[in-house]
Amino acid sequence: MAKKTPAKDTEQRTERHENESVSPLQYIKGIGPARAAALAELGVRTIHDLLLFTPRSYLDRRTVLPLRQIRIQLGGEEGLPDQVTAIVEVKRMQLFETGKGRKRLSMRVADATGEANLVFFQGAQWFIKAFQPGDLLAISGAPEIFGGSLQWTHPEMERLEQEEERMIHGGRIIPQYREGAKMKSAGLTSRTMRTLMENLFEQFGPEELAESLSDKMIAAHNLMPLAAAVRQMHFPDSEESLARALHRMKFEELFFFELGLALRKEIVRTNEPGISFDTKSDLSRQLLEKLGFTLTGAQKRALREILADMALPNAMNRLLQGDVGSGKTIVALLVMLVAVENGYQCAFMAPTEILAEQHLQTLRRLLEGLPVKVVQLVGGLKKKMREEILYDMRNGIANIVIGTHALFQDDVEYQNLGLVVIDEQHRFGVDQRASLRNKGRRPDALIMTATPIPRTLTMTLYGDLDVSIIDELPANRKPIRTAIRFENQMETVWEFVRSEVRGGRQAYVVYPLVEKSEKLELKSAVEHYEFLAEAVFSDMKLGLLHGQMLWYEKDDAMRDFLERKIDVMIATTVIEVGIDVPNASVMVIENSERFGLSQLHQLRGRVGRGADQSYCILIAKDHFRYQLRAGMSQNEARQERKAVIRRLQAMVDTNDGFKISEIDLELRGPGDMVGTRQSGLPEFKHANLVTDGPIIAEAREAAFAVAESDPDLANPEHETIKAAVASALRRSMQYADVG
Repeated sequence: MAKKTPAKDTEQRTERHENESVSPLQYIKGIGPARAAALAELGVRTIHDLLLFTPRSYLDRRTVLPLRQIRIQLGGEEGLPDQVTAIVEVKRMQLFETGKGRKRLSMRVADATGEANLVFFQGAQWFIKAFQPGDLLAISGAPEIFGGSLQWTHPEMERLEQEEERMIHGGRIIPQYREGAKMKSAGLTSRTMRTLMENLFEQFGPEELAESLSDKMIAAHNLMPLAAAVRQMHFPDSEESLARALHRMKFEELFFFELGLALRKEIVRTNEPGISFDTKSDLSRQLLEKLGFTLTGAQKRALREILADMALPNAMNRLLQGDVGSGKTIVALLVMLVAVENGYQCAFMAPTEILAEQHLQTLRRLLEGLPVKVVQLVGGLKKKMREEILYDMRNGIANIVIGTHALFQDDVEYQNLGLVVIDEQHRFGVDQRASLRNKGRRPDALIMTATPIPRTLTMTLYGDLDVSIIDELPANRKPIRTAIRFENQMETVWEFVRSEVRGGRQAYVVYPLVEKSEKLELKSAVEHYEFLAEAVFSDMKLGLLHGQMLWYEKDDAMRDFLERKIDVMIATTVIEVGIDVPNASVMVIENSERFGLSQLHQLRGRVGRGADQSYCILIAKDHFRYQLRAGMSQNEARQERKAVIRRLQAMVDTNDGFKISEIDLELRGPGDMVGTRQSGLPEFKHANLVTDGPIIAEAREAAFAVAESDPDLANPEHETIKAAVASALRRSMQYADVG
């Protein structure tokens, strides 16, 4: 056979990718129109999609034991593994009253060698509806002998079909597939899916899956070839081959995601020239001399990284990530002075007008005596004042402009915008940020956030940005003392708040809801504002702040609090990103068990901004309230309360937002932590952002190396990667209307 030339090989490979994209699944044996429609609901529309349809879990049937052998080994010296699997048939179910309205379900099961009991103390009615005599189950868990009978308590269960002998006892690790409602109605059970997969592999073979990575990359990262990995993902020969297959699939998914970010970054870097700043600045040196304190090591490191970017002839796109109070604003001001000294203007965008005003006051105080004009552009300005500010901006008189979304409105012009600083970037949409940058000729962009984000999320959420981290607090900053208290201790908590206010300080009390909800047994700000004003703090001035108020009402409330016209601010999480109130020393958070740790840390950061010792008090429910709410037993309620205390203890143990964010990521996962849709975080099919940090780093490094060395993917070595990218683009465009 004649050897294929690289060009011919690429052409055929691309053609194969195109064929995969248009193969209608309904014509595949065993599928048909109804099943094709059910699969399409899950995004599976082509042979390629179906081959890459990820199993949700695996059932290891290599260790299946008959009931008689399990019973013998339980009583013998050999013993059993922690988890034992048996294949059994449901014989009968019986419900027992255990007192206080609680019930216990006993399910009698059997195989050819003996019988056993499955016991359930929760969800009895669900099990009765879900299963019936004659059902075949795979049960896994830790068996025991109880009352002379073999028994599992709350085992993991998988419903099985009446499968062929080889499927159950053939020594295979069996994939289990997720089943949507339409899939079930179309008869697409896990058994059916396994049959379909076997047919696909027999009918099309590995050549249907064109390799997407280069031979060099596969060898360098010790990856399993794609076709072999997909086969092992569906029908693994061993635990080791399954682990290698899943590693390849995760690397593949992450590599192409990171490659997209890397290519976008490379296009911006090479095709859109920016400003090359002279980073030696007398203004910055004068400010440092005025400060009266030394920058932390982390601030100096971040400053060096930002200035190095600004010196390059490409537009900077850098994220400055630092905990509340870590000194991001000083770093931002120092780099703004560099831009000003180079003859450029700076735009500093804040998420709210009150925060913009606070930045204005801070910068004017720090720059007093320096030849730098700072102005503010917000929506509520009177016409004459707005026109004066616009004139100063147009004519280069204003050096630094602080504002909100007003900074990029149509009638706003800058003479020479060179640097854009965006505070709390996640509060602005992508279009808003782009509109501001379009006001200049490729100005540098510095994006700041006080939300600590774990490294794995930073690499995915901000993969196209360079990242600087300030992970050190100023030496004079007192750590906030955090304590957990329960509802039966509220009078002591309120007395502590009263004592702080009598001492001349102020406090926040935060609630999870604006108004009382019949569905959620959580406290509300409006309801408790009235209660606290009348029954607890009747001799003090209280304020109310929540997200349903108009913007100017919120600004007025925060301004009153800043000016000490309010002693205690009753609020919702709307204060999570707020102004600095140095006099606020106490943060009380009700229903704290309902918040993520990262959000609790952000709320805690609203205090501790001044010289006084500050406190954060996390209020959690008493165990008997769990009991009343969920119908739990006293013991179950105590266990739930213990779990809450263990989680909240992380807040007591550390003030380090990055440590807390790592714990939060482990506990809640990335979707709940940052909000998948709001943040733009992709939903990966294979990769787990909690546990796959090393693979993310490896895939990112490989992707950025390819983008930097060959941004057009023109190198013959990258033909396979280019073909895979082209194929993915065609598929996404073909079904864009569906998305």
